[in-house]
Amino acid sequence: MINVRNEVLSDIDAREDLLDAAMGEARFRKTSARLREGRLPAHGLSLIAEDETGAVVGTVRLWNVAAGDHVSLLLGPLAVSTNAQSLGIGSLLMREAVTRAADLGHGSILLVGDAPYYARFGFSAEPTAKLRMPGPYERSRFLAHELVPGALSGAHGVLRATGLLVPAPVAIEPALQVAA
Repeated sequence: MINVRNEVLSDIDAREDLLDAAMGEARFRKTSARLREGRLPAHGLSLIAEDETGAVVGTVRLWNVAAGDHVSLLLGPLAVSTNAQSLGIGSLLMREAVTRAADLGHGSILLVGDAPYYARFGFSAEPTAKLRMPGPYERSRFLAHELVPGALSGAHGVLRATGLLVPAPVAIEPALQVAA
């Protein structure tokens, strides 16, 4: 049995290990990674799939972006553990991500991915015709799903990150030693 839940801090190492195994170092060189860099995922839209033992077997996150005055979400990365592939976990995560985004009132989701795979979840290249990523990408793989009909109507321009910044670490001064 697979359980999809919100990601928690204790999932970070397992999530990063899963992403390293699934995508390798190349994941950091993708244009969509530039939009995520230094940002927090959209509130309530960082999901983990875990198996019956509690092991992390899948992950998906969504991020706040905008082009002009049109706000949207950027999905990615979506990854499933190599030993749990072909079990429908990716589809389960996608359906849950789309449902939660809609329930939270978001109007659209963008992603860069395999069109035939994502078409089953309502994604197509048509709504992104006048949108651009801020770096190299394959045009045919830039897809969108309007959760609210017309949410991307008139949207044009280059995507930019709009999500909350990752908080800067707070330096803690070492305790002062008092001579006796």
